[in-house]
Amino acid sequence: MQFNTKLIPFAIAMAFAGSASAQEIIKIGHVGPVSGPSSHLGKDNENGARMAIEDLNAKNPQINGKPVKFVLQAEDDASDPKQGTTVAQKLVDSHVNGVVGHLNSGTSIPASKIYSDAGIPQVSPATTQTKYTQQGFKTTFRIVANDAKLGGTLGAYAVNKLGAKKIAVIDDRTAYGQGVKDEFVKGATKAKPGVQIVAKEFTNDKATDFNAILTSIKAKNPDLVFFGGMDSVGGPLLRQMKALGINAKYMGGDGLCTDALPRLSGDNAPESVVTCAEAGGVGPELQKNMDDFRARYKKKYNQEVQLYAPYVYDSVMVMAQAMMDAKSADPAKYLPYLANIKYQGVTGLISFDSKGDIKDGSLTLFTYKNGVKTKTEVIK
Repeated sequence: MQFNTKLIPFAIAMAFAGSASAQEIIKIGHVGPVSGPSSHLGKDNENGARMAIEDLNAKNPQINGKPVKFVLQAEDDASDPKQGTTVAQKLVDSHVNGVVGHLNSGTSIPASKIYSDAGIPQVSPATTQTKYTQQGFKTTFRIVANDAKLGGTLGAYAVNKLGAKKIAVIDDRTAYGQGVKDEFVKGATKAKPGVQIVAKEFTNDKATDFNAILTSIKAKNPDLVFFGGMDSVGGPLLRQMKALGINAKYMGGDGLCTDALPRLSGDNAPESVVTCAEAGGVGPELQKNMDDFRARYKKKYNQEVQLYAPYVYDSVMVMAQAMMDAKSADPAKYLPYLANIKYQGVTGLISFDSKGDIKDGSLTLFTYKNGVKTKTEVIK
């Protein structure tokens, strides 16, 4: 019997094509600011998503007994609400199976309605504004604590632990900045009704010159300044505070709490001055998991985790686990499983309340020593 050897490559190609067509493609959208002043945080988040996708595919995943391949569709919202809604609609039109993001509250909140109208689940690894999960959308989840806990806890800490009596507050007019500042004031005044809020100032998320507001604040001699906003503004703000001789303690939320802050605020400017908090964190029992993740991340990307990459990683994994539990990547079918999930991730046990907020979300307080962010306390 003779074989036509010319047909062999064709047969092999057809076999591979058949195998590929049998493998369902599951598209996970990710949105973050990979351009603009917060691009270092957006790229950090996107890296976390890519790690999760690669780890999932390395296990030859199956859903309902059928092989699947996860792919990432990454988009840039540049921390801009208008661009955020544009890329949200792009993901919907691309028929993604789920979305992880956005980083900023100001982009997550308007985008969340677009995902809700399309019935596509959205898990945010970083959005803290309380409004995000108070809109009544069944598709909206977050795996970090909200501003009520973040800002409120920082406010109580400022007066009870740091001894602040005269406080100045500044925000960047974004949904996140205003939200965390307002909750900080509530927390401080509730913890110690006699505390004085001696100044309430605002800037914007692209500002570079703070001389006018800082000169006004200096005249009121606060012992603590709280900034609601991101490190790209909060770092230069601290640098100018020091230049003007304002020696008050400096405090901020997760947007300020990055490894980039020392560089943005000048050489060792945060030393013994800054207290900040991440809207998440792990206790000693889970520290090894977090350390292992950080080591893998550094080996892969040749840089340290900036802030929320572990939470992005867990957001992708939670979504994938819900699909596997539901035996379907159809958003309508796996959404109820996502709402009721209990998943042990790198960042801890993830489950959601009826609004989509994480249950028992932690906070981690940090300060800076020798130019390095140093954990001081985990608060449940």
